[in-house]
Amino acid sequence: MVHARALPRNETGIETVIGILKQRFADRLQTGAAIREQHGHTTTWIDNQSPDAVVYPHSTEEVSEIVKTCAAHKVPVIAFGTGTSLEGHVNAPAGGISVDLGQMDKVLSVNAGDLDCVVQPGVTREDLNMQLRDQGLFFPIDPGANASLGGMAATRASGTNAVRYGTMKDNVLSIEAVMPNGQIIRTGQRAKKSSAGYDLTRLLIGAEGTLGIITELTLRLQGIPEAITSARCSFPSVDAACQAVIMTIQYGIPVARIELLDDMSVRAANAYSGLTLPETPLLLLEFHGSDSGAAEQAETFGQIAEEFGGTDFAATSTTEERNKLWQARHDMYWASLQLRPGARGISTDVCVPISRLAECVTETQRKAAQLGLMAPIVGHVGDGNFHTLVLLDMENDNEVTKAEEFVGWLNDLAISMDGTCTGEHGIGQGKKPYLVKELGPAIDFMSAIKTALDPDNIMNPGKII
Repeated sequence: MVHARALPRNETGIETVIGILKQRFADRLQTGAAIREQHGHTTTWIDNQSPDAVVYPHSTEEVSEIVKTCAAHKVPVIAFGTGTSLEGHVNAPAGGISVDLGQMDKVLSVNAGDLDCVVQPGVTREDLNMQLRDQGLFFPIDPGANASLGGMAATRASGTNAVRYGTMKDNVLSIEAVMPNGQIIRTGQRAKKSSAGYDLTRLLIGAEGTLGIITELTLRLQGIPEAITSARCSFPSVDAACQAVIMTIQYGIPVARIELLDDMSVRAANAYSGLTLPETPLLLLEFHGSDSGAAEQAETFGQIAEEFGGTDFAATSTTEERNKLWQARHDMYWASLQLRPGARGISTDVCVPISRLAECVTETQRKAAQLGLMAPIVGHVGDGNFHTLVLLDMENDNEVTKAEEFVGWLNDLAISMDGTCTGEHGIGQGKKPYLVKELGPAIDFMSAIKTALDPDNIMNPGKII
């Protein structure tokens, strides 16, 4: 495991706060070892750093009570959604209280005429879309995991639809949040745009719970398209597939999703999901619009793919066939683990300008091969974002050392290409050193904001800054 640095603990304050909150929340405060470990664990290779207690609020007012109590005794507060983050976001390096928002899971209102809704942070994206379906609406941000919407906002998540619909920062109209002193604020109204003051909404989106706890979100919705066409196409190399992506984006085709699977990933998908795709690099695409529009977009992509050696092109508007392809894409983490049974999967992501995509992906493949690492690649390549899943024997120190070298090298490569060390995973604990390399002196201003809002550093300490 990668060792996460522990921070000084406030033992007296933690003991006092647990006593106060136990009286207030009774069985909704838990201190059992298994529950605490679950709330420090994420899908990562970073050491588990468990909180001292887990509390389950039901309302914004209860979250405010918890934070006020912790603030009075200078005890850390760590917000928890579904635990699907990848960079140690929910670890408790100084101990403290994990605030599990999973029971704040109500859709408070849907304003179909305005294409927006108001939800509590524990609502998951799949549950929201199930409730919206009958009204012909959907929420487009799809990070793969069935994450909570509060957690998605906190980490500025995106996913497969980002190339058309943007990321969380583009789809949250306003936020209700509990700040480090326990005060409840609202960052905006339901209007589609505003010039009223500092943009606190986007300050809190991506702050990873270090500036406040999100307790309510007003989200932008989309109408379910009249027609959806999915397509797939195989390519002779990752470079050829990436060149086709670049041309598709530069040509202005309004593709909704465009996903890359390298040859290892296709092999894994075939075995895990029962597919029979050619085991060469693959692009999966989706087009939204009218019947004729979606079909025309798919046809135009097919012509572009031919220029780069694309073969086995097929398009479908059949729901069952579309769902089978996209379910295989969403199952890639589990499918990839089958490539090396018993291995641990370590996921990392970077994002580069679309013009540097082909170069970055091919260099990544070359470096993994040079180090002797098995590292299948998938990516939301329509916006230059891709992931590697390094498959490791965590008991082999040599492999772990090589993996650490590879992850550091990849982050540095993306930054050198005017890209970012993370397109959607966030910084957490794992990527803090690369944020400094990426943004330089801007980190000082982030630190100033953090200190001004949270002078006692109780909100998710040890993350980002």
